[in-house]
Amino acid sequence: MDLVTLKDWSSEDIHQVVEEGIALKGDRQRAADALARTTLGMLYQKTSTRTRCAGEIGIAQLGGNSVYLDWRATNFGLADLGDEIRVLSSYVDFMVLRLLKNEDILAAAKAASVPVMNGCCDRYHPMQGLTDLQTIQEHLGKLEGVRLTYTGVLNNVCNSLVAAGLKVGMHVTAVTPEVNPAAHDEELLTEARRAGLFETSEDLRAAVEKSDVVYTDTWIDMEYFNDPAFAGEKERRVRQFGPLQISRELMEGVGCLIMHCLPAHRGYEISGEMVEDPRSIVFDQAENRLHSQKAVLLKVAGRLE
Repeated sequence: MDLVTLKDWSSEDIHQVVEEGIALKGDRQRAADALARTTLGMLYQKTSTRTRCAGEIGIAQLGGNSVYLDWRATNFGLADLGDEIRVLSSYVDFMVLRLLKNEDILAAAKAASVPVMNGCCDRYHPMQGLTDLQTIQEHLGKLEGVRLTYTGVLNNVCNSLVAAGLKVGMHVTAVTPEVNPAAHDEELLTEARRAGLFETSEDLRAAVEKSDVVYTDTWIDMEYFNDPAFAGEKERRVRQFGPLQISRELMEGVGCLIMHCLPAHRGYEISGEMVEDPRSIVFDQAENRLHSQKAVLLKVAGRLE
């Protein structure tokens, strides 16, 4: 069983992983040897903190081990992707792939002989979506009927929230004046609109007032944030998205939870004080990457049937 996008998983699959993630968080010894003598292969083109640590620590806590491969230190860039994935498949029991392009995730999953988990690509971030559902379930006690407002660039994270919402009955409002072209998935958004679980808005405050959760992500790709060559585009994005910052003014008199998938640019998409605000659950959300990753590993290994 692969996890390329939550569009491919059933509602039952998603609820099962959410509940298992919560159980694993409550009992660190749960499933301690469930994946003993197995190996997780981790191939990354993009830098990572949470996804890498969740994979390496998660498989270790389940009794297995991991091997981390930085794309630049391998022959993946020199050879046919399918060939190299077939070889890696013969060495490991599972793979987390954090690649730049969704098309490469799809090609790798097709070539692999072991379960593939999408650790982030330009179109989807399904393991983040599962983590987000776990965090919401923990804090609100439900998923169905929850109203979430996402603000910023319509990107891979937003797509996975919409896909997750479709499966669990969570409504997503997107206040996103710009769409990352690589992330555009009109089929997904159309399906969610028809189900009454997705809408767009230009009024962030009005959307937040009706929401249980407000969620943001970086407006500026991390690798370009301090690049002088990117200064003009950075300034444009600050002008475009500055009014959409999660700030004290936005949250005045509003009780909804605050989420961010991290890493955050404090003072840009979210103010520093809102990261630390009592309504913020961003660090619970970050911790849950570990517990959710373990639940996903158990699921793709067939241990949650």
